[in-house]
Amino acid sequence: MADLVRGQRARTVPVTAPDAPGHDRPEPDAFTLAYWEAAAEGRLLLRRCGACGLAHHYPREFCPHCWSEDVGWERASGLATLYTWSVVHRNDLPPFKGRTPYVAAVVDLAEGPRMMTEVVGAADGDLRAGAELRVTFREGVPVFVMRAGDG
Repeated sequence: MADLVRGQRARTVPVTAPDAPGHDRPEPDAFTLAYWEAAAEGRLLLRRCGACGLAHHYPREFCPHCWSEDVGWERASGLATLYTWSVVHRNDLPPFKGRTPYVAAVVDLAEGPRMMTEVVGAADGDLRAGAELRVTFREGVPVFVMRAGDG
């Protein structure tokens, strides 16, 4: 910064190409590959503990409730209720810039866990805490829509 001429602004250079595919989602690894493959096929998976019986999401190799490593994959029903949300009107990061406005949300899955996600296709004013949602998939990523009769 010391080399800047008075009044000159520093430039930032992106670390990755702005339009890099998958820039907005994690890269699958050996453990999460089953989750992302199921999502690509239109199925939402979560993990359930064999020791305490509780489900959790995001996928982990241990139970966050009792720390047991006796956990396995389970297909979720895809049903959820809206816990909270925020309508994002400005996001300069790719690829989000082209999606504004969008609804960033936290939902309660029917199986118990909370999940960060996006609600798509909801009309202005239809969002409310407790609204009934169902999962759908956009390019292999789970997002949620309002269930019929609730919006």
